[in-house]
Amino acid sequence: MDCVDHPIGRFYGRMRSGKLTSDQERLFKSLLPNVSLTSFSDLKDDLQKYKAIFIEVGFGCGEHIAQLATLHKDSLFIGCEAFVNGVAALLVKIEKFNIENIRIFYGDARLLISEIPDGLLEGVFILFPDPWPKRRHIKRRILQSDTIAMIHSKLKDGGILRIATDHPEYQLWIKRLITHDMANMFEVKSFDRSTRPDEQSWPTTRYECKATDDILYVEASRRRV
Repeated sequence: MDCVDHPIGRFYGRMRSGKLTSDQERLFKSLLPNVSLTSFSDLKDDLQKYKAIFIEVGFGCGEHIAQLATLHKDSLFIGCEAFVNGVAALLVKIEKFNIENIRIFYGDARLLISEIPDGLLEGVFILFPDPWPKRRHIKRRILQSDTIAMIHSKLKDGGILRIATDHPEYQLWIKRLITHDMANMFEVKSFDRSTRPDEQSWPTTRYECKATDDILYVEASRRRV
């Protein structure tokens, strides 16, 4: 896949899967400027308003983040997504359900996370990321040793990192990261479909329901110091 230019950062692969509806085009022009972030400094007014801040990396169609924001209105949820259609789908949900506690970073989540002060975040969610299954593309996976270390530094003591994937090879990759990179930084619990956390804390999405392979769920809590 070709690497393409993007408003924030550079990305590999397709950024769009189809034409946006007229309603989505409208929301890109009218709503996105009101809820979007270009840097951490854009959050200065929100930091005093909400008791906790969470980030979802690659929110897909926005089901998970929209449900969490509706359930926990005293917290701020930042969704990071480079895929045009995903951003459009979340904008529709924000307008439909009048959600006020979501901000969108339209770009590479790592750029935003790197700006966040250490110990600020309550949680980070990386759910069903692109597996990049070809060996030569593994370096493009969001879950890498340096990303894990960066997220760890931004979490509060006891803050959580949640990961899920239904891709068998990516599951092995994550298990290696747990063993070699996360063991000293996090207390890690793994789940399957039958033991996953409840809907209040970890809403189910349509993608998750349709997944045909076994799903690995990981909840890693930053060790308290």
